[in-house]
Amino acid sequence: MKPIFITCATGNIGGYVSTILREGGVSLRLGMRNPNEMALNEVRFNFLDSSTYTTAVEGCRAVFLLRPPAVANTKQTLNIFIDEAYAAGVEHIVFVSVTGADNNSIVPHHAVEQKLKQSGKSYTILRPGFFSQNLGDAYREDIQVDDRIYLPSAMGLINFIDARDIGEVAVNALMHSKDHINGEYTLVGQQAVTFADVAKLLSKELNRPIQYKAASILGYWMHLRCKKMPLMKVIVQTVLHAGIRKGQAHYTDDTIVKLLGRSPRTIQNYIRDNISLWND
Repeated sequence: MKPIFITCATGNIGGYVSTILREGGVSLRLGMRNPNEMALNEVRFNFLDSSTYTTAVEGCRAVFLLRPPAVANTKQTLNIFIDEAYAAGVEHIVFVSVTGADNNSIVPHHAVEQKLKQSGKSYTILRPGFFSQNLGDAYREDIQVDDRIYLPSAMGLINFIDARDIGEVAVNALMHSKDHINGEYTLVGQQAVTFADVAKLLSKELNRPIQYKAASILGYWMHLRCKKMPLMKVIVQTVLHAGIRKGQAHYTDDTIVKLLGRSPRTIQNYIRDNISLWND
């Protein structure tokens, strides 16, 4: 069987997708900026270098597509890649977007969704909500060093979704593409919690007090700038988290249950499975 091409294979979702497929004996091709010459399934691929597109996907039957945070202009990168992938014979693309991207032209994922819909080809769009893994990535330092979560989200509710569950859905769409042709799925957890609730869960599991401090928008902006974060990322992070106070991360949708055939992992599951992240 022809291989499946994986972008962002070293990231959270891409890593889970790669692991599940590899353990299932599926042939993979991993797109890497600096491939290991000793790894037969790694090929050079860079969204910012279109000369790497066609060679990377030639002979592949499907593509797992995810936008790296550093890529802001999707029309000149991911959309061009989509054209070349289909032209090279790729039969199906599974794209990880974000919740609300179908109706929000500001987010970079929107242009990619439109490209897929207008392609006339087979695709599946996944729209996950807030990742549980943010606790171990974007918020890790604040939790580990300062024993706090500092965000401008007030007491807004969040339906966290675990990247492991997103990965399972993506694998199913890649392996059984005929069942998911032009499917568009909102993937959110079934439990709505505030960051204050998350702080209490962390306190209990880590056996030390973790506080949630509701930041002002300006305070959070300055907090990120003090971390030397790039301006565009500061803007995205601030808008994203400020939107939580307006209910933009609170969804009632059981699509994930239907696709997995079980309840998704909760934020408490993620914390318990990754205690070492905040204790090292």
